[in-house]
Amino acid sequence: MTETVSLPLFPLHAVLLPGAALGLRVFERRYLDMLRECSRQESNFGICLILEGEEVGAPASPAAYGVEARIEDFDVGADGVLMLRLRGQRRFHVLRTRVRDNGLILADVQWSTPDHDDELRPEHALLATVLEHIIEQAGSAFAPSHPAQLEQAAWVGWRLAELLPLDEPQRLQLLQHDDPHQRLEDLLGWMP
Repeated sequence: MTETVSLPLFPLHAVLLPGAALGLRVFERRYLDMLRECSRQESNFGICLILEGEEVGAPASPAAYGVEARIEDFDVGADGVLMLRLRGQRRFHVLRTRVRDNGLILADVQWSTPDHDDELRPEHALLATVLEHIIEQAGSAFAPSHPAQLEQAAWVGWRLAELLPLDEPQRLQLLQHDDPHQRLEDLLGWMP
């Protein structure tokens, strides 16, 4: 059985994907306290899609799947608000949640199975070609660190999920699949 860990959650109206970047403005006391605690413990926090509720105010209802967020960079905007640049890490499944007095959601989570470096199957080769064209338009920030990544099912799937104009429930659906080939199959089905 997989180990259960406690992870503070930051519910958003967006899905963070493994390997993807996300900008985040932090101004609520509960999240500033969470960041201070994560910094002291040298730990990360989780991002989950909001199923019901809002990003500010009362605690929202988070989806049962999310991604661990690692802070890559931070700054303070002209308005004094903390700006974070996050990078998605491991996927997780939320088993149960509880809410602290300050409104911060803590979750007991299990880490999802890490993706294997399976090669693309022939029926998904078109998706690598589509991704190459999107990267040409989107810029070098999305380029693979080595050409072989364009042949890896998981990497191609996550980058397409990040760059295609999908809605957030579609991205959440992809997060729930442990099989990278199933993610590619879903993406192929959503192509016009």
